[in-house]
Amino acid sequence: MVNENQLIPYATSELPVERGPWLVFAPHADDESFGMGGTIAKAVGYGIAVHLVVMTDGSLGGESADLVGVRKAEANKAAETLGIQAPVFLGYPDRRLRLDKETVERVTGNINHVQPAAVFFPGCFELHPDHRTTALLVWQALKNCPGKQIAPVSYEVLVQSPANTLVDISPFIVQKSAAMSVYESQLSESRYVDITMSLNRLRSLTLRGDISHAEAFYCFNSGDPEADYDQVVFDNLKTYFRV
Repeated sequence: MVNENQLIPYATSELPVERGPWLVFAPHADDESFGMGGTIAKAVGYGIAVHLVVMTDGSLGGESADLVGVRKAEANKAAETLGIQAPVFLGYPDRRLRLDKETVERVTGNINHVQPAAVFFPGCFELHPDHRTTALLVWQALKNCPGKQIAPVSYEVLVQSPANTLVDISPFIVQKSAAMSVYESQLSESRYVDITMSLNRLRSLTLRGDISHAEAFYCFNSGDPEADYDQVVFDNLKTYFRV
């Protein structure tokens, strides 16, 4: 059976992809900050332009009178806190994101507009259906961009998924906390900051003792989207049971 270091890194990478621009697809306003806010802040410090697309309106994620407007305002403020451009909001209904031709074409349009070196989407084990649908939409959109050498990268939001890259965000934890704290509409719903910090702390398990928090990513090969997403994921999971 394979050893631990064949399943998870024992050292950090500076960034998942060390060139830009980056294009981050967030299912809801806040997933970018909770999921990879520390790495976004770190990338900005390296001079990488980071673009953000928010897929849904987040209308089912709270009790505010104008929740859609509130969440847009929070996302704009969080983007400013992280040092990135204002997000693009696609506005699909919360929990009704679908893998269909029209949505794939809109995602493809955003990829073609930004011409990114890397695209980011939620990990395969995410629980929320919008998170998993976002991954499928981005993967399918990448099939429409053959030959562009775009790096597909998945990131964790609130649960662990398979990871082959760990980024030390210890120096950026204050900035990430500030971005997360902007989402007051969501923090009234659950202890998301504590949960996120626990996940980032757990991801330091295999790292040096001076690394207090890390964010985890799975960096796919640029040619992987030529195959179906589920097949690529299943093939990668076979590593856990290889003897």
